[in-house]
Amino acid sequence: MARSTALHEQVSVRRRPRSWSRRVRRGARYLVPHLALAPLGLLFGLPFIWLVTTSLKANRQIFVWPPIWWPDPIIWRNYSDAFIFAPLHLYALNTLTIAVAHVLGATITSALAAYAFAKLRAPGHTVIFLLVISTMMVPGVVTLVPLYILFARIGWVDTFLPLTVPVLLGSPFFIFLLRQFFLSLPNEMVEAAIMDGADHLTIWWKIAMPNAMPALATAAVFSFIAAWNDFLGPLIFLNSRSKYTLALGLQVFLSEHGAEWGLLMAASTMVVLPIIVMFFIAQRQFIQGIALTGIKG
Repeated sequence: MARSTALHEQVSVRRRPRSWSRRVRRGARYLVPHLALAPLGLLFGLPFIWLVTTSLKANRQIFVWPPIWWPDPIIWRNYSDAFIFAPLHLYALNTLTIAVAHVLGATITSALAAYAFAKLRAPGHTVIFLLVISTMMVPGVVTLVPLYILFARIGWVDTFLPLTVPVLLGSPFFIFLLRQFFLSLPNEMVEAAIMDGADHLTIWWKIAMPNAMPALATAAVFSFIAAWNDFLGPLIFLNSRSKYTLALGLQVFLSEHGAEWGLLMAASTMVVLPIIVMFFIAQRQFIQGIALTGIKG
């Protein structure tokens, strides 16, 4: 018994250096990339840090040299004054209306088309899919003039319809993204559901969509950010100030009230924060969706 205990102690002593060295190697494997990426993260974060600190400064402190990173005194009033100078709550409501339409177009219409291209076989479906994907090569700026002429003739200018109706028809990029995910679903699952009496619309809603949540979250995040940050579309199609979006409404601080940089930076901070919060909340689904859409296709 004593001999076996001694052998056990010798084996454990021999294993400790190996276990310790393994932990050191594992820690170094994670530590070195983080040490390399930390300066880059700080570098990329400097504009946002400058934005937040500038939003708390008085105008006389913004352009001094050397620059002042920490405001003294802190002007919290810039945030409340920003709502006085511009109806940011109204602009936020307008932006949310357009963003919801973008999300619905990305998650419903694009998902329907993506499922059809992935699981249904019809004559010429490959050619049609290539035609849909080829539209991504056309810059959006090229279509602005003909779209404006079309929407002006049907009386849609200065309404939200030019910014919502086209996206409700689906997006080529999201159709491609979701199709790649639907291709990874086993055909046996679809065939078994058909044998049980389900049609393709039922399969899409009850089987494909629940399994595609990571990809749908990715499409929703992409579309929401695109709608939230869109400046050119509202600039072209919206004329009334009461219909401005947040991105377009920021110019009010430059046109009406001169260079109110403190108020502009405070408003810009409030515009950026929802996007950052939403990205961190949906980060796991976002990364998982990007990874899974490249499995097959």
